[in-house]
Amino acid sequence: MSQKIKAYLGFARRAGKLVLGVNAVKAARGRVYLLVADSSASPNTKKEIISLGKKFSCPVVEVGELELLTGKALCKLAAVCEENLARAILQDVKE
Repeated sequence: MSQKIKAYLGFARRAGKLVLGVNAVKAARGRVYLLVADSSASPNTKKEIISLGKKFSCPVVEVGELELLTGKALCKLAAVCEENLARAILQDVKE
């Protein structure tokens, strides 16, 4: 897994622009630019994540071991609420 993605998520977290957890993302207010999902999420959780992607009109990317990238145990979803960091993560995932 890319160290860049870990760094970008860390920047977002320190800036207060990262929402962690499916329930927290459901309750999120404001603009969400990117959803980062853990590839080990259950099928029902993945359906919920896709639904949240439609709700926020943002892309959803899947990564392995999201809990290691965010530092939160059992984390299955992270919402990036900062446009430039979301764009940087998307660019890194495409490479």
